[in-house]
Amino acid sequence: MTEKRKISKKTLTKSFHHWYYGHLTCFSQEHMQTFGYLTSMLPIVEELYPNKEDQKAPMQTYTAFFNTEPQLGTLIVGITAGLEEARANGESVDDETINGMRAGLMGPVAGIGDSLVVGTLIPVLLGIALGLSTDGSPAGAIFYTVVWNLLAYFGMKFAYFKGYELGDKAVEFLVGAQGQAIRKAIGIIGGMVIGGVAATWVSVKTSFQLGNPEKPYLVLQNQLDSVYPGLLTALFIVLCWWLMAKKNLSPIKVMLLLVVIAFVGVLVGFFNPGLSY
Repeated sequence: MTEKRKISKKTLTKSFHHWYYGHLTCFSQEHMQTFGYLTSMLPIVEELYPNKEDQKAPMQTYTAFFNTEPQLGTLIVGITAGLEEARANGESVDDETINGMRAGLMGPVAGIGDSLVVGTLIPVLLGIALGLSTDGSPAGAIFYTVVWNLLAYFGMKFAYFKGYELGDKAVEFLVGAQGQAIRKAIGIIGGMVIGGVAATWVSVKTSFQLGNPEKPYLVLQNQLDSVYPGLLTALFIVLCWWLMAKKNLSPIKVMLLLVVIAFVGVLVGFFNPGLSY
């Protein structure tokens, strides 16, 4: 009877570290995270197939295109490790099964990960960090750097080993009705968090007024506040979202555009550089 092949915890940890440190290895528009994924599977294949010739075919499986949200995407790498172990033990798992699983999970996991990590967790941490950075204190930067890296490392490690443990059972959960409900709920929460952070830390006001500067008969900011407090702030945030999400402008280009708007606004008297924004 052939002894069942089992991936050691040491090799699983090594595979996880390869993904954690190298998921953007040789990143390009053509391959995205393919080479990082390939690197993370190398220790798995080497342990399951001691013969060098036997390693060629399994490694070829992981050269297909791969791209997802890297933190939660660790789950996919763990699932793949479990499927590769099953294949090495003669179960009905082939290249098509593994690549089909990977292709099917990239989108759903990216949707959940972007909403949960980028849209919720990071804004919350940045909001706390900004509060700690009042008056130029370095506490905010230290807090964000330490807490983010700890959460990312241990969260990704938990996802990797949970994916390995669950195997293909996780696929049905992530792409089924429960997965869709989770993505929708997290997306709503993420929108609320970003709105709260923006309302707290972003303030856009106008200095435009008509009449005598000492006693004007119209102060536009007061009129706006009486109808919709924070209207200019909301408009600027929506503008930034529209430019990046719909027009695919990079954040740097959007920031440069805001600088131009601010400069022109000061020149025409719509903004006052002496106001606190």
